[in-house]
Amino acid sequence: MESVGRWVTVTVALCLLGCVAGIMADTESDTTVCSQLTNTSCEQCLKNVKCLWCSTDNECMVYPLKKLLPPASICKLSSARWGVCWVNFEALIIAMSVVGGVVIISICICCYCCCCRKKKKSRSAALDNEKALRQQEERKVRQEERRVQMKTRHDEIRKKYGLFKEDNPYSKFEA
Repeated sequence: MESVGRWVTVTVALCLLGCVAGIMADTESDTTVCSQLTNTSCEQCLKNVKCLWCSTDNECMVYPLKKLLPPASICKLSSARWGVCWVNFEALIIAMSVVGGVVIISICICCYCCCCRKKKKSRSAALDNEKALRQQEERKVRQEERRVQMKTRHDEIRKKYGLFKEDNPYSKFEA
């Protein structure tokens, strides 16, 4: 089972490496394609996924893949568009931060609730175990009391009909 997990991990890593290499390979041709779309429209520029639109100077440029966000020297975040024209990078960062925060908080809450349930279950299991032991002990005591009552009742019946067993049955013959 571990070898399957390793193969899956290696396969995913190779696919990601291939994708990154494929994205990085055509930067020269992408630079010319993106720069040709300068002074056109945002929609025309963003048809190519590797292009970034800067709305302040209507410039289409290659997205700087080596940096996570385009630096301010290239284009301000409020003017930069990538993927769709109606979302700028500032709004995208804020929205993704909020969504990420909500996801992280909800995961933390779920983990906390699961841990509390396990603690409650372990506490309740301990209490249930203690209760079961107590009930078992009470049943043993009641059973012993019933056994003693039945023995005395049987002994009374044996005495009544002369069937009572003496402690030493040979004592009659010795006397």
